[in-house]
Amino acid sequence: MEAVNKMKNGCILNGGVGTGKSRTGLYYYFKENGGSFIDQSFVPMKKPQDLYIITTAMKRDSCEWDSEISNYRMSTNSELNTLYPGQSIVVDSWNNIKKYADITGAFFIFDEDRVCGSGAWVKAFLKIAKHNHWIILSATPGDTWSDYIPVFIANGFYKNKTEFIREHVVYSRFTKYPQIDRYLNTGRLVRLRDSILVDIKLERSTVPHHSDVYCKYDIPKYKDVIRNRWDPFKNEPIGQASQLCYILRRIVNTDESRVIALMEILEKTPRAIIFYNFDYERDMLLHLFSDDEYVGYEIAEWSGHAHMPVPDSDRWIYLVQYTAGCEGWNCIKTDTIIFFSQNYSYKVMEQACGRIDRLNTPFKDLYYYHLKSRSGIDLAISKALDKKKKFNERKFTKWN
Repeated sequence: MEAVNKMKNGCILNGGVGTGKSRTGLYYYFKENGGSFIDQSFVPMKKPQDLYIITTAMKRDSCEWDSEISNYRMSTNSELNTLYPGQSIVVDSWNNIKKYADITGAFFIFDEDRVCGSGAWVKAFLKIAKHNHWIILSATPGDTWSDYIPVFIANGFYKNKTEFIREHVVYSRFTKYPQIDRYLNTGRLVRLRDSILVDIKLERSTVPHHSDVYCKYDIPKYKDVIRNRWDPFKNEPIGQASQLCYILRRIVNTDESRVIALMEILEKTPRAIIFYNFDYERDMLLHLFSDDEYVGYEIAEWSGHAHMPVPDSDRWIYLVQYTAGCEGWNCIKTDTIIFFSQNYSYKVMEQACGRIDRLNTPFKDLYYYHLKSRSGIDLAISKALDKKKKFNERKFTKWN
């Protein structure tokens, strides 16, 4: 619990996936409200603050937080919360954060950092931070200084975004839309970040094994799309960079060789998690697993179409769409994740890998299979991910 001693109001508890951020964050709340474990004996809190935990919808629905809360003899059920009558404990998703914008005098734990940009969630977060105690739990706290703007404002380092931009941001003069060229006075930014970032140091016992599995693709069709900028699926011209990249990826991802490669991997393991990006991939996979060869497998998914739990049978396949399920849940029933296609974001890929890399996993060796091709777009995405950066569609297509 070394990290707890360094924590303070407004800090970001920074730890990789599976490092015990939830339990550490709760212990900080427990300690700040007068509770402790002295010589392994439990000392209850004194007049504890109401506790609000804002997390992912998946983590809320799985009641994962309820299990962690019970370790401190608390419950989200007021009838079971007999040790602290009158205390309110709420676990809800980021989608509902605006409901709690007017709460005052409580303690908020923001799980899985969503406070980037300037949207409705950030506005609600800033209002909450002004009148409550709070901490953030994050495995990937920020790629750029702009990602820290809301947290810096909430800590009182800057009055608003305008002040931050005035002091630190230089915009490019050669783009049609505002694009940051560089940051000024980064020394101060480093000091401010270090003052609120608390790292959880953990020695992992697991050994990850990443394998790139290269598949074929329709080269003539791929080149024809690049040359003519014509959508062969809708029979219409391509109007923007994102559309071109989507079509190129569809040509690559739907090649029969990718399905064959997937089937060969599945022969090695009775239980596997498969991550994918697009609905057409989901359709392909569901069609594949309806085949007689997969009779006896339990097929489940977490996506925008269905929210199903991880199966508990001897042989199963769990389909997960990146956006819907790259974070906020864990699985220690398998040692294998298959990435049917790559995601543009290094953060998302790292979060997805962490679904099986947990402190309590019974497996020492973890296997990650990355299905990809040697097409230009797959290689460019891999290059960006290797550099821990997000793939840029405009830069790749040189779209004007």
